[in-house]
Amino acid sequence: MAYAALDRIWSEDIAAVGVASDEAEKLRVALREVLRESGSSGPEAWREISKRLLNPNLPFALHQMLYYGCYKDYDSDTPPAWIPNIEEAVSTNIGRLLEKRGKELLGSAYNNPIASFSDFQKFSVSNPEEYWKMIFEEMRIKFSVQPSCILRESDSYPGGQWLPGAYLNSAENCLILNGKRDADDVVVIWRDEGCDDMPVNRMTLEELRAEVCTVANALDSLDLAKGSAIAIDMPMHVNAVVIYLAVVLAGYVVVSIADSFASTEISTRLKISNAKAIFTQEYIIRGEKKLPLYSRVVDAHAPLAVVLPTKGSNFIAGLRDDDISWHDFLGRVKHIKYNDYVAVEQPIEAFTNILFSSGTTGEPKAIPWTHATPLKAAADAWCHMDIRKGDVVAWPTNLGWMMGPWLVYASLLNGASMALYNGSPLGSGFAKFVQDAKVTMLGVVPSIVRAWKNTNCTGGLDWSTIRCFGSTGEASSVDEYLWLMGRANYKPVIEYCGGTEIGGGFITGSLLQPQVLSAFSTPAMGCSLFILDSDGKPLPPNKAGIGELALDPTMFGASTTLLNANHYDVYFAGMPVWNGKVLRRHGDEFERTAGGYYRAHGRADDTMNLGGIKVSSIEIERVCNGVKDTILETAAVGVPPLGGGPEQLFLAVVFKDQSNVKEDLDQLKREFNSALQKKLNPLFRVSSVVAVPSLPRTASNKVMRRVLRKEFSQQSQRAKF
Repeated sequence: MAYAALDRIWSEDIAAVGVASDEAEKLRVALREVLRESGSSGPEAWREISKRLLNPNLPFALHQMLYYGCYKDYDSDTPPAWIPNIEEAVSTNIGRLLEKRGKELLGSAYNNPIASFSDFQKFSVSNPEEYWKMIFEEMRIKFSVQPSCILRESDSYPGGQWLPGAYLNSAENCLILNGKRDADDVVVIWRDEGCDDMPVNRMTLEELRAEVCTVANALDSLDLAKGSAIAIDMPMHVNAVVIYLAVVLAGYVVVSIADSFASTEISTRLKISNAKAIFTQEYIIRGEKKLPLYSRVVDAHAPLAVVLPTKGSNFIAGLRDDDISWHDFLGRVKHIKYNDYVAVEQPIEAFTNILFSSGTTGEPKAIPWTHATPLKAAADAWCHMDIRKGDVVAWPTNLGWMMGPWLVYASLLNGASMALYNGSPLGSGFAKFVQDAKVTMLGVVPSIVRAWKNTNCTGGLDWSTIRCFGSTGEASSVDEYLWLMGRANYKPVIEYCGGTEIGGGFITGSLLQPQVLSAFSTPAMGCSLFILDSDGKPLPPNKAGIGELALDPTMFGASTTLLNANHYDVYFAGMPVWNGKVLRRHGDEFERTAGGYYRAHGRADDTMNLGGIKVSSIEIERVCNGVKDTILETAAVGVPPLGGGPEQLFLAVVFKDQSNVKEDLDQLKREFNSALQKKLNPLFRVSSVVAVPSLPRTASNKVMRRVLRKEFSQQSQRAKF
């Protein structure tokens, strides 16, 4: 859709998108005032428009009209949707640090936190000893034995050995009192689905510690050897968090299993990790549905299970002979009234958590987190999401994938509260919980935002306490994230990309930089990244380009081993050497724009060659998603024809209304072709459009395009015969 420049927008145009006539005239007058003060276009005009004119109750079409009108003739394809101001910047975690130590760290070149942010990021890479020592002090990390140094060169570790000789317990660091936490601080806020009009539940640090210590003592009553693996397979509610922390506090290792997994997937993960016990629950309640969980664990031939009731009952029928109810498990130590536990201090390299890759082809990689990994997660949150004491952090997730443990450490190690909703995040119940819990940092994945926007389930709710959003999991949509920002009076979205094997992100955003929709503004603190050209060589620094991403191996918290694969072969074999170091493989396709921002284009194997032109699935999907309002989402894959030849473009389409799909797919294909040829390349052509009820996804919500590619290839083969 073509949008007019701001000075060409009249009250009739505003009324045409659903604003009452008298209100439209008031908005037109206010818009003219902004244009007089801040110019007729560009970032400054948008900052004032988003701050003074727009609110969540106005039609989103008006938000789009003003945003696109503001940047109609902008000379960059990365127009900022949020711009920091110096007053807010100096109050951030990094801002306060730089105002205190900027000249000491960066020399006379230091100006202010906004102007000097990029210099500080480079400092974090070139001075790891000083940077990480400073961050650990800021986060009040307690080492029972101090490391001999921060980073030591080692032939056994391509990126060097971090914190050699250090001993600590990452769960204990979440629970002790320090300058960030008091005993009566609220650290967990939660609500169960179906109780949406009830007050939220709250737990203080003192109460959380008592619960964790009780479970840790009960764990020891199972007589498992220290270091044993103990699985958790349940939704991420308050009891799951207590169990998670207790396992780590007591010197055992969490095995993370997503509660959506079938018994075969559960069994695979239990065998790989050699788990000796598992925590699960009887059922999962989602709306009117009762989904079995314990029975799946039984079918997986799990070891000893501790089973939680679903609705507060102490009695669970049908347990296996050796399994234990939650009530009986806690009863093992209740009579002793333990309310304390001496944390098991461990070497920094000791395992705390075994997580798994998606495992959609072959056996999933088993990725151990050590006691260093939680520090990386918390440091990312401190630096990039600006999480601090008094914040309330919500991120709909599960302990079965990395953002679950990330949320635990990102909030608790930084003195914040975590907000947990025990139910579906897709509807008004969760949206109201965000309001009632007074969430300040809300994490999302794009498919959740898409559902909110389509149902308008946030309508009439107050999300004004949000200071920023975080987004991970898959590539986001500009329009959907413009809508999301508008729900919280245009607070920034911090895009965040990393991986389970990294324990956090390698690229992200910052509250000290202008933020662009669906783009990253900076490598994460302590990280350097490289975009490889077609010959596998890194592009020159700051040069625009697109290619497979590689990482500098000197990255704190990143994995150094895999349980069921050769770590070096997976991440380093065959990679180029840069400045004497072999680069670390990541596998994503990334673009660095002329304006210095980064865009993700999906996995490198999600690119295709159309008519000799390399293009990513994400680029095609961004165009096709906007072709018609009836489209919920699309997935693009390149399918090689039988007998060889150029790849053919297949599109899977999910429609918003599954009950009444009347789309003419041939007509839709023509519309896709027209849009792609106008916006991407005149040589691009869609070969086939297929309507599907949903896209196949991993447990961490990433679209499995390789599954679609296989299905389409098989369909093409069957059609020929």
